[in-house]
Amino acid sequence: MGYLLRAAIAAAAPSPFPTMETRLSIKLFALSALALSTIAAPVLAQPIPSMVKKFDAWGLYSYKGDGGTTCYVLTTPTQMQPANVDHGDNFFLVAPKPSGSGFYPQAIMGYDLKGGSQMTVTVDGRTFALEPKGNSGWTKQESADAALVAAMKSGSSMTLEAVSQRGTQTSYTFSLSGVSAALTQAGRCG
Repeated sequence: MGYLLRAAIAAAAPSPFPTMETRLSIKLFALSALALSTIAAPVLAQPIPSMVKKFDAWGLYSYKGDGGTTCYVLTTPTQMQPANVDHGDNFFLVAPKPSGSGFYPQAIMGYDLKGGSQMTVTVDGRTFALEPKGNSGWTKQESADAALVAAMKSGSSMTLEAVSQRGTQTSYTFSLSGVSAALTQAGRCG
C-alpha cells in the first residue's frame, strides 16, 4: 500500500470516541479509498468512494467503476486491548466478491501482522480463522466467507485477535449493530 494512502488513512481514521465526530467522516472517507484499493486496480486509477448511509456501527460506502456501482460496509473497533499500545487505525470491512456472488470479510490493521500467525474472529462464541498478510487478514478458506458473514448478520458482538509483527497480542471488539441492514443495502447496490 502506498505511503500517501497510509498517510490519508492515519490522518482520517475513525475514532470510537463521540467527541471526534468531525474526524470520523474524514477517517471513514480515507478508509474507503483503502478498501477500494484492496478490491480493484491501483489507487490512483480508482474512482472515489462516498458514504451512502450509516447503519448504527456500520457505514455503507459506494463507488462507480467500469462495471457499475459497487458497495461495501465497514466499521471500527469499540474496544482495543492492550490499552497501553498504539494500535493505529483498525477496521473490519465486508466487500463484494469480484465474481459478484456473495461478500468477503477483511480485517485491516494499523500495523503489520506477524508472518505465520493466525488471526481469530469470534462471533457470539463461533470462531473463524483469518490469514494475515501485511496489515490485512482474510478467511483462510473462501468457503468460510459466507459462514462468517452469516454469523455477523445474526450476531451481536465480534472480537478479533491478532499478533503484531513485533509479537504483541492484540484484541478488538466490534459492534455488529447495523451490519445486517448495511449488508442488505449493499446487496441491492448497483
